[in-house]
Amino acid sequence: MSNKSYDQYCGIAAALDVVGDRWTILILRELSFGPQRFTDLRAGLPGIASNLLSERLRSLEEDGLVHQQELPAPAARMVYALTAEGRRIHPVLRSLAAFGLPFLDEPVDGRVRPRMAVFGSLGALLSQNAGPEVDLRMRFDLDGDTCWLELRHGEVVRPDKDAVPDLVFSGTAAAVIQLCRGADLADLAPRLVVTGDAAALATFRRSLPVGVPA
Repeated sequence: MSNKSYDQYCGIAAALDVVGDRWTILILRELSFGPQRFTDLRAGLPGIASNLLSERLRSLEEDGLVHQQELPAPAARMVYALTAEGRRIHPVLRSLAAFGLPFLDEPVDGRVRPRMAVFGSLGALLSQNAGPEVDLRMRFDLDGDTCWLELRHGEVVRPDKDAVPDLVFSGTAAAVIQLCRGADLADLAPRLVVTGDAAALATFRRSLPVGVPA
């Protein structure tokens, strides 16, 4: 029995035995966005020491949640990625993100990472509330970065970036957080503007559990 184990016959305790160490769940969060180089992980986790990151990655590899892979040319670089077992963390991360949203301080423009706003907040809420009839493809142009979010049958899926989005959101990542916390789209303009299909927008409004005002 590992020294870090809670030694309890409980699924929650068993999960924490694997991902409960400091930084581990955030490393999995970063890898949930896709394969990452070691330097990418360092950039996405300000404050973590290189040796601690290496230690956590080794532990995740030993537990079968993370593996290293070499990207094909022209990238030709070694990255860390979630295994099939590791990808089981996705719904857990979305639930944690939705749970933590009310505890966040008021967002400030320029201080929120676009992919955190899109995947870690909006995607988390939509995936929890969207019904099986919801199909939405959205592009977010936020703070000079572009993110895609797609729901198929109410589930977050790998987006088809070559297809035309149903909705395009333009503005700041902080405004997306405010939207998730119940702000009216009209009040967020011009910091967040949405264009696209009217029916898709109506579906989006219905699918946000905090209720985006019409």
